[in-house]
Amino acid sequence: MTLGSIVLVLLSVACVYTCRYFKKKGDDQARLEKFLKNYEALKPTRFSFADIKRITHSFKDKLGEGSHGTVFKGKLSAEIQVAVKVLNNSDNDGQDFINEMGTMGQIHHINVVRLWGFCADGFHRALVYDFFPKGSLQKFIFSQDNRENFLGWSKLQQIALGIAKGIEYLHQGCDYRILHFDINPHNVLLDDKFTPKISDFGLAKLCSKNQSMVSMTIARGTLGYIAPEVFFPNFGHVSYKSDIYSYGMLLLEMISGRKNVDTNKETFQVLYPEWIHNLIKGENMSISIEDEVDIRIAKKLAIVGLWCIQWQSINRPSMKTVVQMLEGEVDKLKVPPTLVDLTASTNTSTIIPARHLNLES
Repeated sequence: MTLGSIVLVLLSVACVYTCRYFKKKGDDQARLEKFLKNYEALKPTRFSFADIKRITHSFKDKLGEGSHGTVFKGKLSAEIQVAVKVLNNSDNDGQDFINEMGTMGQIHHINVVRLWGFCADGFHRALVYDFFPKGSLQKFIFSQDNRENFLGWSKLQQIALGIAKGIEYLHQGCDYRILHFDINPHNVLLDDKFTPKISDFGLAKLCSKNQSMVSMTIARGTLGYIAPEVFFPNFGHVSYKSDIYSYGMLLLEMISGRKNVDTNKETFQVLYPEWIHNLIKGENMSISIEDEVDIRIAKKLAIVGLWCIQWQSINRPSMKTVVQMLEGEVDKLKVPPTLVDLTASTNTSTIIPARHLNLES
C-alpha cells in the first residue's frame, strides 16, 4: 500500500470517529436541552410581589377567602388563567407556605392541582395555581337547588374515582408519602371536563412510605372529615388511613347531597344516617333514584364510603383497594359491618365535646 493510500485510510477513519464524536456530543446536548426544558416546565417560578399585583390586576377579582389567606383570579398570559392564594401576614412562622411549597413542588398528577409558582418577597407570601372556572365540588353537592347542579350518577362516580386516584398518588406515587389531612369538597376543584383536582396542601405532612404512623400535637383538618384517631388516641395511631376516613365522609356526602355533621357551641356531632344502610339493602331511601344503573352506582359508592369511615383505622382499606373497588362491580363488594346498633335511633352519631375543637385549619 502506498503512502498516499495509507494517509487516505487514516483520514477516512479519523473522519468517521470525528463524525461519531460530534454526533454523540450533539445527542448529549439535545438530551441536556430536553432535560432542562422539562425541568424548567416542572420547576415552579418565583414571582416578586410586584408580579403578583400585576398578575391579579391589583387583586381586583377575589375568588374566596379562608383562615390562612385570600384567593384572587389572575392571568399569566392571554391564554393562561391562574388562581393566586395570598397568605395572611399573621402567619409569622410561614409553616403553611413551607408545607404547600415543599409538597406541591414535587407533585405532578392529573388529579392534583398544578403549582405554577410562588412569591416569597419580604413578608409577602403567595402561591400561584391553575384556575378552574367551575370552582369546587362543594358547589355541586351542597347547593340549595341540588337538582339544577346535580351532575348525574355516572359523573359522580368518575369524580369519586379521580379523587381516589389522586390520593393514591399522594400516598404511594411520590418519593415520600404525602398525607393531606384536609380532604373535603371545598378542596376538590373541577376543570372544564369535571376532572377533580385535589388542592390546598397547607396542612399536609410528608413521611417515608414505610412509616406506619405520624406524630401530631393538635388535631388538624376540617370538622366533619377528621378521623377519630386524630381526636382520640385510643382509636389508633394517626396515619395515611386518616385521609381515607376523610375521603369516605366526602363520598357519602356526594351521594346524599347534604352534610353528615351538626355543630353548635357545645358539641360537634358526626351523623351516620340510616339511609346509607337502607340504600345498600335496597329498602326505603331518602334520595330518589329511578334508573337501575344509577342505583348500582349509588350502592357501590355507599359501600366504599362505609368501608372508608370505619372507626378503627386498621379496618379501612388502602386507597389502592378503594380504587379497585370503585372500578369493579358492586355485586363483588362485601358490605362492611355497621358502626353501631342502628335499631336504637334513626341516626347514629359520634358526639365530640367542644373542648376538642382546637384545630389547625
